[in-house]
Amino acid sequence: MDNSLPPADELVLVDRELAQLDARRSQLLARRAWLIRVLHAPAASAALPPRPPVADSTPRGAQNVLLTLGGTLLTIAAIAFTLVSWGSMGIGGRAAVLSAVTAAALVAPVALLRRSLVSTAEAVAALGMVLMVLDAFALHRVALPETDGLGYAAVAAAVLAAAWTAYGSALSRLRVPLPVAVVAGQLPLPLGVLAAGGGSTAFAWAALLTAAADGAVVLWARPAPVRITAVTGAVALGGWALLTGGLLSLTSPWDGAPLLLAGAAVTLYLAWRRPSLAVAASAVAGLAAVTAVGGLLRAVVPADWAVPGYVLCGLAAASVWWLRAGTAGTTSASTPEAGTRPGGSTADTSGARLPAGVRLGLACAGAATAALGVVWALPPVAAGLLGPLARTTEVWSGEHAEHATAWYPGTAALVLAVTAAALASLPRLWARCGALALVWALLTALPVSLGLPFAATLALQLLTSAAALCIAVRPGPATRGLRTTAAPGGRSGAPARTDSGPGAPTPPVTAPSAAPSGPSADGPSAPPAGGPGAPWHGWAPVRPRTQAPVAAPGTVLGWSAYAGGLASAVSAVALSLDVRVATFLALGVVLGLCSAVAVLAVDARRVVSACGAVLTATGLVFAVAAAGGFEDHWTALGLLLVPAATAALGARAPRPVALAIEITGGAVGLLALGIAASRPAFLALALALGGVIAAATAVRPERRRFAAWTAAALFLSATWVRLAVWDVTTPEAYTLPVTVPALVVGFLRRRRDPEASSWTAYGPGLAATLLPSLFAAWTDPEWVRPLVLGVAALVVTLLGARFRLQALLVLGGTVLALDGLHELAPYVVQAVGALPRWLPPALAGLLLLAVGATYEQRLRDARRLRDRVARMR
Repeated sequence: MDNSLPPADELVLVDRELAQLDARRSQLLARRAWLIRVLHAPAASAALPPRPPVADSTPRGAQNVLLTLGGTLLTIAAIAFTLVSWGSMGIGGRAAVLSAVTAAALVAPVALLRRSLVSTAEAVAALGMVLMVLDAFALHRVALPETDGLGYAAVAAAVLAAAWTAYGSALSRLRVPLPVAVVAGQLPLPLGVLAAGGGSTAFAWAALLTAAADGAVVLWARPAPVRITAVTGAVALGGWALLTGGLLSLTSPWDGAPLLLAGAAVTLYLAWRRPSLAVAASAVAGLAAVTAVGGLLRAVVPADWAVPGYVLCGLAAASVWWLRAGTAGTTSASTPEAGTRPGGSTADTSGARLPAGVRLGLACAGAATAALGVVWALPPVAAGLLGPLARTTEVWSGEHAEHATAWYPGTAALVLAVTAAALASLPRLWARCGALALVWALLTALPVSLGLPFAATLALQLLTSAAALCIAVRPGPATRGLRTTAAPGGRSGAPARTDSGPGAPTPPVTAPSAAPSGPSADGPSAPPAGGPGAPWHGWAPVRPRTQAPVAAPGTVLGWSAYAGGLASAVSAVALSLDVRVATFLALGVVLGLCSAVAVLAVDARRVVSACGAVLTATGLVFAVAAAGGFEDHWTALGLLLVPAATAALGARAPRPVALAIEITGGAVGLLALGIAASRPAFLALALALGGVIAAATAVRPERRRFAAWTAAALFLSATWVRLAVWDVTTPEAYTLPVTVPALVVGFLRRRRDPEASSWTAYGPGLAATLLPSLFAAWTDPEWVRPLVLGVAALVVTLLGARFRLQALLVLGGTVLALDGLHELAPYVVQAVGALPRWLPPALAGLLLLAVGATYEQRLRDARRLRDRVARMR
C-alpha cells in the first residue's frame, strides 16, 4: 500500500513547515537579543521624563505676532481716519478725537506695565507714537497751512524726538521709544538746511553735526538698540558728509578740507573713546585727514606732484603707529598684565599717545594711501619691463621704439623711492620684501621716467639684474636688522622684541604642560591631565602640536630678488635686439649671471638658473648664426653644440641640475632637428650627431638605459633618412639595420635569462624584416627576392625546430608557406586549367573521404602538434 502524498500536496506541506520554522527562528532571535541587553546593560539610571511635544510656535512669539498685527491694523485705521474721514467732522471734533486717542494710547502703557504686560504696552506705545506723527500732520494742515513743509517737518521731527526721548526715559521698560527718537533725531538739521535753501556743502555740514550727535549717543547711551540705531545713523550721515568732502577736495579743496578735518576729528574721538570701534573709525579718520591735507597740497603744487603729496600724507599717517610718549614709571607693554581692562578689552598703558587700535587704524589708512600711490606709479614700471617685448622695429635695425608711457609724470619714480625708503625702515620681513620689490620697480621705471638713452637703459637693466641675482644668492645683507619671532619651546634665532607694531612678533605660547595648576587671572585652571576628570587616572598623553613650517627670511628675500632679476634679464635681452653688439653683450652678461647663480645657489634657484643659462647659450648660437649669415641647416648643426655641452656638464653637475640642463639641451636638440628638416641630407647628419651625443651620455650608469635607446633611435633615423636621400627603395635596406641589432639584443637577453620568451627576444627583430620582405615579394615580378626570402624563412624555421623556439618556427614557417604559395600559384593555375573539369571535384571528394576516414587520428595529430608548439619558448 502506497501512503505517499502527491507531489503538489507534499510541496504545500513542506512550505508550511518551513514557514513555521522561520517564525520560530525569529522569535528565538528576538528573545536572545533581549537576554543580551539584560546581561550587559549598564547600571540603572533614573528614567528620563517624557519630552513634551515641540510646539510650532512659543506663546511669547504668538503674542508678539498678534500684538504687531493689531497695532498695524489700528495704525492703518488711524491713517485712514485722518486722511479720508477728516472732512466730515468739525474742527473741535477732530481735535478732540485725535487728542483723546493719542492721550489714551500714550497713557495706556503705564497701566499695562504695572500689570507686567510689556509686549502689549510696547504695541500700544508704538500706536501712540504713530498717532503723534498724525497729530503733527493734522496740526500743519489745520493750524499752520502756510508754513513751509520742510521747515515744519524739521521742527516737528525735533519736537517728536525730544518728546519720545522723554517718554522713553520715563517708561524705561519700553524698548521702542528711544530708538525711534534716535531715528527722528536724524531729520531736523538736514531738513532745516534744505528748508533754508542750503547747498550740498551746508547739507554735508548738517549731516556731519547729526553724525556727531549720533556718536555722542553711542558713547553715553546704555541700551543696545539705541546704540545700534545711533551707529547706523552715524555711518549713513557721516559717510555722506565725508564723501561730499572728498568730492569737494577735488573741485574746491579749501571748502572740502574743513569738512573732512572736522569729520576726521569726530571719528577719531569716537575711536578713542570706544575701543570696539577704534580700528575702523580711526581708519576712516585717517583717510579723511589724508584726503583733506592732500587736497590742499594738490591746490598749491603742480599737477605732477599731486599724487606724491597724497603719498607723503599717507606715510605721515602711517608713522603715527610708532608714536610713543616715553613717560617714566609706566608699565611695560611686554608684560602680560599691562593694558587689560575689566571688560576684556586691551588698552595701551605703555605711555603711548594714542591707543593701539587708533594707531592701527591710522596706520592702515596711511598704508592704503601709499599702496594706491604705488599702483599709480606702476605704468612706467610695466613700460620699462614689457616695452622691449612688444617690438615694433626690426631686429638689429638700430632703431629704438619710443616708450608708450613717455607722457607719464616723472614723479612716479619719486613715489616708488619714498615708499621703498619707508618700508626699508621697518624691521619686518614683509616690509623688507616690499622695499626690495619697490627698489627693483624704481630701477625698472627710471629709464622711462627720465627718458634715458638706449645704452644707459640697457646698462641699468643689466645692473639691476646683476644686483637682484646677487641678493638672491647672498641675501644676508638684506636680512640685517629683521626681528625674528621666538621658536616653539622658547628657542629663537635672535632676541625677539615684544613692542607692538604692524607685523610684530607674537609672544611665545607656553606649552600646556608648563602652565601653572592654580587659578590664574583669567579664571580657574583646567584640571590636571592625570586628575579625577581625566579618562585615565595618573596618565594622559600630551598630543604634540604640529606647526606649519616657516620659511627663513633669507629664502623669502632671495626668491623675491630672484624673480626680479630674471624679469630684468629677459627685458634686457629683448631690448638689446635693437643693436647687434648690444645683443652679444647682453647675452654674454646674462649667460655669466645665470651660470654664477647655478654654481652658487643652493635650492631650486640653482636649477632654474642652469636652465636659463642653457637657453641663453642657445640665443648666443642663433645670434652668431645670424651675424655670420649662415643658412638654416648650418644653424641647426651649430645648435647641436648646446646639447653636447649640456651632456658634458651633466656628468659633473649635481643630480637635479644635471637632469634639468640635459632636458633643456634635449629640447634644443629637437629644435635643431626641426630646423634641419628642410634639408634631408643635413637632417641625417644632425640625427647622427645627436646619436653620438646620446651614445656618449649612455656611458654614465644613471643615464644608460634611456640614452642608449635614444642613441639607437637617432642612428636608425639617420640611416633611414640617408637611404631616402640616396633614393633607395629596397625595404631590406631599411629593415636589416633594425633586425640585426634587435636579434643581437635578443640573443644576449636569452643568454642571460633562458626562461625569456622567444617572442620577446627574437619576434620584433624577425618581424621587422620578414614581413616587409614578404609584402615586397608578393609584388616583385623577379625571382631573386622570393628565393632569398624563402631560403631565409627556411633557415629560420629549421633553427626554430632545432632549438625549440616558437617565434622562429611560427614566423619562419608562415613566411615560408606564403612565399611558396606565391611561387607555386601560377603553376597550380596552369595545371588546373589543363585538367578535365570533372577531375577537381573528384579529387576534392577523395580528399574529404580520406580525411573523414582518418578524422580521429588527424585530430590527435593536430592536438599533439599544438602541444609541442605550445611547449616551445
